[in-house]
Amino acid sequence: MIEVDNWTEEKCAAFLYGVIAETEAGTMREALFRELASAAEEQAVIWAGVMARKGAQPPTRYMPDMRTRVVAMLVRRFGAYAMRTVLAAMKVRGMAIYAKAVPGHYMSPAVRGPETRHRGVSGGGNLRAAVFGVNDGLISNASLIMGVAGANADNAMIVLTGIAGVVAGAFSMAAGEYVSVRSQREMYEYQIGLEREELDQYPEEEAKELALIYAARGMAAAEAKQLADSMIADREHGLDTLAREELGLNPDELGSPTGAALSSFLSFAIGGAIPLAPFLFASGSVALLATVMVTALGLFTVGATLSLFTGRSALMSGWRMFAIGAAAGGVTYMVGKLLGVSLG
Repeated sequence: MIEVDNWTEEKCAAFLYGVIAETEAGTMREALFRELASAAEEQAVIWAGVMARKGAQPPTRYMPDMRTRVVAMLVRRFGAYAMRTVLAAMKVRGMAIYAKAVPGHYMSPAVRGPETRHRGVSGGGNLRAAVFGVNDGLISNASLIMGVAGANADNAMIVLTGIAGVVAGAFSMAAGEYVSVRSQREMYEYQIGLEREELDQYPEEEAKELALIYAARGMAAAEAKQLADSMIADREHGLDTLAREELGLNPDELGSPTGAALSSFLSFAIGGAIPLAPFLFASGSVALLATVMVTALGLFTVGATLSLFTGRSALMSGWRMFAIGAAAGGVTYMVGKLLGVSLG
């Protein structure tokens, strides 16, 4: 029965709000989560009333299940900030106060952290993911090829190993990215669906929760209530706002699992093809030297490109990535050399 599920979720949220409030004792967030706990209890009463009107017997007592108890234990141990993603997945609102401000939404200067001065540093997500994909393919396949070359394998074996490394690695990366984005999207859609249902059932209570979050960010209580009421008045805009502010989710960034998988596949394949290319046109020490050179250039370029996202020196970032790749390639080459001698 859906009303029982909704009642249970609200009671679960109230329980976890209490745990979070304990960990935030003495901070401005404590009051927010205690108020949210009270609001969740009120909403549980509403669902109990719906059950009663339908002739069903409302639950008389809530007992946290094992998952909820484990999450509560982890929150007490590591804090709500570290567990905010898990808490959001369990429909615990207010997690957005631990995140950066959403453009267009209010955040008081009193609670803004230094990170707001660097907004955009982590932007360009698609480009950044592509650069990391190229880097993964470059280092992993270069290391694999160096290891096989160190074992004195013939050119055909090196090429076969390199192609297998590109294909296997690219499919592995694509599968992992697909599952990751798909799981995240399903969680977002589920949470937004629940929020839509609650907005239909009790919009006044949802507006009250939203006002609490704005107030916790430093807005005056009357102004917070007025803003929340105006947001909720428009159903679709209200749903978007609730998803962002209560759940810390961005409905515009659900992402495409297929697109993410394809991007990951292509970027890894491009990176993995770089150290393999010389062995397609040459062999022996000439191909090995060429692989070392193009891999070194590729690593330096990747490191320099990543400086666009970190704000650090392009030269230093390039040399650091080169050093990491050189260490990985050197170790696998020596391992291959030792195994080649011992097995030969």
